Amino acid sequence: MTSEKITTPDGATLEVFTTGGEAGSKGNGVVVVPASMVTAADYTKFAQKLSAALGRPVHTFNRRGRGASSPQPRDYTLDVDIRDLAAVMEHTGSTDVFGHSFGGAVALHAARTLPVERLAVYDPAVSVNHSVKADWTAEYERATAAGDFDRGLAVLVKGVETGGAFSRMPLSMLTLANKLTAGTPMGKQMRELMQAGVREIKAVIAADMPAEPFLDLPLETLIVVGEKSPAYFGVACGQIHDVLSGSSYTILPGYGHDGANRAPDRLISELAAFFAG
Repeated sequence: MTSEKITTPDGATLEVFTTGGEAGSKGNGVVVVPASMVTAADYTKFAQKLSAALGRPVHTFNRRGRGASSPQPRDYTLDVDIRDLAAVMEHTGSTDVFGHSFGGAVALHAARTLPVERLAVYDPAVSVNHSVKADWTAEYERATAAGDFDRGLAVLVKGVETGGAFSRMPLSMLTLANKLTAGTPMGKQMRELMQAGVREIKAVIAADMPAEPFLDLPLETLIVVGEKSPAYFGVACGQIHDVLSGSSYTILPGYGHDGANRAPDRLISELAAFFAG
C-alpha cells in the first residue's frame, strides 16, 4: 500500500491510500468511501482482498477529520464529502465507487451527479422518506456538554444500533464499558471521531429525500445489506431498489454492519464480479 496527500479545489488536504498500484495510479481503480467512526486503515484487509480479486488498484481515503486529512468545517454538510469524493475520483482517474455506511450515503448522493460508472454500497446510511432518525442526539449533546464523553459515546452507540450486542446493553453498562476501554486503540478512535460522527448523522438526516431522485443513479448499482445489520438500512435500500430497475439487491448472510471491514470472501467475490462487469 502506498499513500499520498492531495489538495481539493477548496484547499483542503485528503490522505489517499492505494492498494495494488502506485500512489496516484490512474484509471480503472475502485474508490472506497469509509463509514463514520472509522478511518481508511480499517479497510486495509478489504482493499487488499478486493484489489487482488480484481487485479486493479483500490483507493481508500481518510475523509475530513481523520488521519492527515483536513478537519471538517464548522458548516459541514454532505456536499463537502461529495466534493471530496469527486476530487479523489479525478485524481485517481477512477469511475467505480464503493461506499460503506455513511460512506454509502455519500456515494449514493454523489453518484446522482458525478461520473460514476459502477456503484456498490454496503449498509448505506442514507435516509429515504425519513428512514434514519436520531432522536437521541439531544441527549448526546447534553452529556458531552457536561463533559461526560463516556455517556455521550454510549448514547451514540445505542442510537445508531450498529454495535451488535453492545448496542443492546443498558445505557449505564455501556457507559461503564466505555470507561474501561477508553485507553485502548479502538476506544481512543471512537472518542476522537464521535463529534464528527454525530455531525455526519445530522447531515444524512438533512439530506433526506424520497426514493425517486435516486433514479439518477448509474444503471450499474449493487446494494448489499448485512443480514444482522439494523433494519433501517434495509428500509432505505429497499425503497431505492424499487425505483432503480437496473439495481441489484443482495443480503450478506451471517454478517452485520461491520461486514465490509471483515471482508468475507463471499462479499469480495460478489463485488469483484460486479466491478469486473
